Amino acid sequence: MTQTTGWQQRVFQLIEWLKGFRYIKFGLVGASGTVVNMVVLYLGQEFLFLGIESPRSRLYASLAFAIALATINNFTWNRLWTWADRIREFAALNAANENPSSRALVSQFGKYTLASLLGIALQYGLTLWLAHALHYLLANVIAIVIASVSNFLVNDRLTFRRR
Repeated sequence: MTQTTGWQQRVFQLIEWLKGFRYIKFGLVGASGTVVNMVVLYLGQEFLFLGIESPRSRLYASLAFAIALATINNFTWNRLWTWADRIREFAALNAANENPSSRALVSQFGKYTLASLLGIALQYGLTLWLAHALHYLLANVIAIVIASVSNFLVNDRLTFRRR
């Protein structure tokens, strides 16, 4: 019997991870968040924030609102579906605790938001920058795709990590 080396162990871990299809689930949740984001961005830019005369200034508000709602959407679905196994595992470990649910939920949402800050900043900055040359909706889609990879990696290792 041979010992597995570090790289072989990592390959086995990668295979185990892929078997859970977690990244695919994350991608589907992200797709739903993209729809939320795009709809809210469009509604904000074209209807909700018309009181802000400058389209560029309106984009600041519309984009911030769209990202906030998409973040709540994504947290909810990632918690309920993508990392549901880890949530159940955590709940089983804390079953003896009197009232862990509301405090744990707020704490986890805070971690999720902090973990997503890099992606949020990337999306916000890239969208504003790309909107100089592209339609704001196309700029937003490109920024979302770029930011999604960092969001997955940070949330997998921080917010929903194994206990």
